Amino acid sequence: MKFKKGDMVLVKTGKDKGRKGKIEKILVKENRVLVPGINMFKRHVKKRDDKNPGGIIDFSRPLSLGNISLVCPKCSQPTRIGYLVVKNEKVRICRKCEQEL
Repeated sequence: MKFKKGDMVLVKTGKDKGRKGKIEKILVKENRVLVPGINMFKRHVKKRDDKNPGGIIDFSRPLSLGNISLVCPKCSQPTRIGYLVVKNEKVRICRKCEQEL
């Protein structure tokens, strides 16, 4: 998996195209990531008790990995991810500025 929790990503397609956010959770088996505040949907929830009053709640749904791209922290541009082996350790690099991520 090229993306990690805490990476800044840019949405490439869909209703939130052009928005940025940090990855909160990665769903490996589904090839999806959860970015808070992006891909928001509404759900009508029935009242259960005093603690759960019900109503219309907003929640974030996962995005497909193909619809996002990583934003390099050094050059602040959306980029692809490359790999480089340094001292028997595999590190991620930015394809645009060649800096370690």
